[in-house]
Amino acid sequence: MRDKDLGQTRLGRGAMRDESSARTLILAEVGSVHDGSFGNAKCLIDLAAECGADGVKLQTHMAEAETLREAPSPAHFQAESRYEYFERLSFTPGQWAELRVHCEMRGVEFLSSPFSEEAVDLLETVGIGRYKIPSGEVTNIPLLERVARTGKPVLLSSGMSSWGELDRAVEAILHYHDRLTLLQCTSQYPCPYERVGLNVMLEMRERYKLPVGLSDHTLTAYASLAAVALGASVIERHITFSRKMYGSDARHALEPAEFSYLVQGIRAIETMIANPVDKDDTEPLRATREVFQKSLVSLVRIPEGVTITQEMIGIKKPGHGLPPYRRAELLGRRAARDIPAHRVIVEEDIEWS
Repeated sequence: MRDKDLGQTRLGRGAMRDESSARTLILAEVGSVHDGSFGNAKCLIDLAAECGADGVKLQTHMAEAETLREAPSPAHFQAESRYEYFERLSFTPGQWAELRVHCEMRGVEFLSSPFSEEAVDLLETVGIGRYKIPSGEVTNIPLLERVARTGKPVLLSSGMSSWGELDRAVEAILHYHDRLTLLQCTSQYPCPYERVGLNVMLEMRERYKLPVGLSDHTLTAYASLAAVALGASVIERHITFSRKMYGSDARHALEPAEFSYLVQGIRAIETMIANPVDKDDTEPLRATREVFQKSLVSLVRIPEGVTITQEMIGIKKPGHGLPPYRRAELLGRRAARDIPAHRVIVEEDIEWS
């Protein structure tokens, strides 16, 4: 049985995010933007750190282990065969180890997506603290089980899967541990706004009772900001020096100023969520209220003991006296003391009993 009930019971063992206090994990997806250049990969890590990312996510490709030579290329990148492209993008074990160390030096977490079990073995040798499963591997249960057996946290992207396929993938990982976060993702490059699927992110949270996030392939920060406001605990966005760079990822990535704006926006939203406002607590706005609100004021001198009539009072700034909504309550009362003309009326001016 693979239906919604299954998702809500046997699969529902993960801890929910506390939106009021949690910090969103912002991942800069380098992916293939480095285009096989080890120097570019290190510089992109530097860029991600400068833009405020929490982590850098790369892709560990091993062409011989993951693809046939005649496998087709995606519609958004037909410039070279997949096998040749993955082969050109690959790094040596020593280079992978150096990239991990470089991330540590720059204060960002090192993550990578393995596209084969051999890639998992390599990343385990290199040293990795968290795995990202790409959308195309959701049905690759042997790979998911190999990753889950490490006991390390997993981010599972859902871009190409049906609910049944995602049920199976989640169940495979939860068999080993529940350190799992699900990322809504739409495998279109770039992704139009109408296909982002923020509703799916919320449905995943309800279905599996697990933390959720967004792997965003749109061309702006808007979808990611909306996802955080709705409770996303992880945001993954491609980063590039320029969208004019060669390759399959740069054209739908954020450039440096855009990525920095994304980070600033997410941190601002976190502050808003973490600080609920008490609408009845007007003390922080007292000075503003006095400037912009109005009070009941005397239009003429009102001697002590005189009964107050509507012609004697008006409504004017500032706002530190009796508020205008108390005018009806004030009419017919007597002045408790002399009230000069053109003065704010306060409680002590009136006989209330």
